[in-house]
Amino acid sequence: MSDYPTNIAFGIDIGGSGIKGAPVDLLTGEFFAPRYRIATPQPATPQAVADTVAELVGHFNLDASIPIGIDFPAPIIHGVAPMIANLDKSWTGVDVRRLMRDRLGRSVTVVNDADAAGYAEVHYGAAEDRKGLVMVVTLGTGIGTVLVMNGTLIPNTELGHLEINGHDAESKAATSAFEREKLSYERWARRLQRYFSHVEMLFSPDVFIIGGGISKKADKFVPLLSTRAPIIPAELLNSAGIVGSALMAAQEDGAFDLTPEVRAQIRSNRDRIRAEARARSTSPLSEQPDLAYGIPAGETRADKAAAKKAEKAATKNAAKAAKKAAKAERKSSKDAKKATQRRVGKRD
Repeated sequence: MSDYPTNIAFGIDIGGSGIKGAPVDLLTGEFFAPRYRIATPQPATPQAVADTVAELVGHFNLDASIPIGIDFPAPIIHGVAPMIANLDKSWTGVDVRRLMRDRLGRSVTVVNDADAAGYAEVHYGAAEDRKGLVMVVTLGTGIGTVLVMNGTLIPNTELGHLEINGHDAESKAATSAFEREKLSYERWARRLQRYFSHVEMLFSPDVFIIGGGISKKADKFVPLLSTRAPIIPAELLNSAGIVGSALMAAQEDGAFDLTPEVRAQIRSNRDRIRAEARARSTSPLSEQPDLAYGIPAGETRADKAAAKKAEKAATKNAAKAAKKAAKAERKSSKDAKKATQRRVGKRD
């Protein structure tokens, strides 16, 4: 038996470079223990990935009562991946749910990775307790989209592939295009405006949530966009997929019910977490150490960010000092030259 309370479920995020997992406290939306990461095997064939997932689960000594949710980088239709982009092509048509169930010897829930992340944002993050239609748009290598209506997920939307002005939308408006073409925020915002205007016309959401790493710089481009629905940045960032898949697994297993009382408890816990984060001037999950992401033991993401900021400031100050010294030297040389010319003029 493992020593986990009843409000715990386990979430796994399968990615092209890493497979990560952690037990999640469903009453807070935070990790109950630090997440663990194993590099995605290469080639990332179904059996190799299933073996890695089994190793990950074994690391946490989970008993059979703990629900396990797995988010997967492809649409999932009744457990099957009909297509695949970021793993080995041999995944096409594979029943991912059955594969994982057979390898782990227990029931599992398998969901699309964007769906899991968006579902977490609705119940624990930026869209918590919002009514109506929430549209989560993740900007990254492509454009991932999630639709949640009054807390109910509408799965497997692939709205990053809408054709706009003759182009696949994500090929022109994703963060990858912004970086590849070295666009200014203003030019990129014009492309994003076309995309958001189009999907708003099609779906009329009540709110847009912007996810992906670029969401940390939302203040650079969101004010340049004009939509009827408000646009707000995501809150959970890299933890969202694990948290969302854990929650969906617990609900599917009947182990966790989002009753009004439970929702009120989650809301109270998230308000406390946000207040504590504001007091530390960090994001809610930035204080969690994660060795798999290159942060030494005892050092937090906030520490690393502060050190990087200090290093950048020191480099900038040194450059300013060098520039100032060079300017002073040029002025001194110029003054000396003028003095010499005056002396020569006097002798003449």
